[in-house]
Amino acid sequence: MNWNWDVVADFMPRFWDGVLVTLQALVLGSLLAFSLGLVWAIAQRSKVKLIRWPVVGITEFIRNTPLLVQLFFLFYVVPEWGPSMSPLVTGVIGLGLHYSTYTAEVYRAGIDGVPVGQWEAATALSLPRTRTWTAVILPQAIRRVIPALGNYVVAMLKDSPMIAVIGAFEMLGEARAFSNETFTFEAYTIVGVAFIVIAYPASLLIRAMERRLVK
Repeated sequence: MNWNWDVVADFMPRFWDGVLVTLQALVLGSLLAFSLGLVWAIAQRSKVKLIRWPVVGITEFIRNTPLLVQLFFLFYVVPEWGPSMSPLVTGVIGLGLHYSTYTAEVYRAGIDGVPVGQWEAATALSLPRTRTWTAVILPQAIRRVIPALGNYVVAMLKDSPMIAVIGAFEMLGEARAFSNETFTFEAYTIVGVAFIVIAYPASLLIRAMERRLVK
């Protein structure tokens, strides 16, 4: 099947718009997932049951419900109780909130992997609990889990097309809309290649980081 280069030229402006939306959702969603996931992980270790158990319940609920359902809930149901959000903002919050429950488990594993002697040393030095976390535990734990966090960035990239269902047209959403209008296939091919171009180098970088950090 021959390519129609006029169709490709017509699609490219919309493609770049989709790339911008995809990158915004990916970067902002990742930042939200990483920061909120750390909060979940620390809260789950709290000795106060009124903090620990609600957090465990919330993260389990989010992790065990589909991302698509969560996006619909945030976009169509939440505005009934409060202010409405734009499709892109909703997509960022949905992706970040969903993946924060997975990064929380990654952080938890990293924290559990810090040797007990580090906690004992901090106690022997009479370090405040906040200082123990920020200066002793978290730097070691986060260093261990960076490759795993990177894997979730790639996973989030592959899930980013879901935000198109609420009107945030990322790459695939733009391709689908364009193809429905023109009855052509070129847009899907371009987007497929774009996902490979973004995801594969990111995977190689994560593997390189993992080898470096293991040493």
